[in-house]
Amino acid sequence: MESSIALVTGATSGLGYAAACALARAGWREIIVTGRNLARAQEAVAKLTAETKTQVFTPLQLDLDTPASVQSALTEVVDRIQRIDLLLLNAGWIGGSKRVLTAAGIEVTQAPLVGHHQLAVGLLRANLLSPNARIIIAGSEAARGDVPMFSYTDVMALATKQYKGDRSAAVEAVLRGRTLKYKPNRAHADVKLFVAWWAAAMSRRLPHGMAVYAVSPGSTPDTKGLRNAGPALKWLMLPLVKVIPSMSQTPETAVRRYLQASEFGADVSGQFFASAPGKVTGPLVAMRQPHFHDRANQEATWQALVRISGADLPNS
Repeated sequence: MESSIALVTGATSGLGYAAACALARAGWREIIVTGRNLARAQEAVAKLTAETKTQVFTPLQLDLDTPASVQSALTEVVDRIQRIDLLLLNAGWIGGSKRVLTAAGIEVTQAPLVGHHQLAVGLLRANLLSPNARIIIAGSEAARGDVPMFSYTDVMALATKQYKGDRSAAVEAVLRGRTLKYKPNRAHADVKLFVAWWAAAMSRRLPHGMAVYAVSPGSTPDTKGLRNAGPALKWLMLPLVKVIPSMSQTPETAVRRYLQASEFGADVSGQFFASAPGKVTGPLVAMRQPHFHDRANQEATWQALVRISGADLPNS
């Protein structure tokens, strides 16, 4: 894309780093590389510059766990950057064996979604996305419900049992880690389901010409996103996955999905794209499972994020 600017979250390692590399090699003019602290972002920029032999990377401090950091990053973008053509919301990970909350009171697995919501809404409200911008947020096959060891929370059942049928209250409870029992794999499946619902809700609020997609990069075990995974996943499932060709891929292969999605049309905005049902690698296809298309759950997720972050957009 000519005169194109991309912002990539979680770009100091793993999939985000590989995506930044791929975008540079595809000819993007400027790629904003975010890191939890400026030193890490600057280090990543130096490595990316050397690896790609290009001078297209800009470091930006952005800690998605901290609302003040997101707001500071927004202010810096307003002051320094032209309109963004691709917003790649890639940061995320699988939590450890114990529930951990951020200083803002969000379960750490869920926190990137809250930060991404605040960032995306802030950029839109500041008119910092180009008229045909694409927003891509990282999903996962775990949200389908057919991946071994991963299951998601039944939001409607939780709402009925504990929140008088209020689905947004149920989603907020999961985001804040207020469910009765914490399971890291379930927390991961939950947030990736919320990602798919968020993308659908966001699509109804975007100006004409813009588009948003949830995109799973597929099974990519060699990233830092799994650094906190529990023993069963880290020492049992992952070694098995790595020796089966159809069950794993390199980060460089995985991020091709992001670049593919950046060329999708606005007619498929709001959809979730992943491997075919029952697969974790292979061609990227739109997910048709009914639970991804529940509009009440999509809007409940949006409203929960609005209450937590204070960031909202009108529903068109």
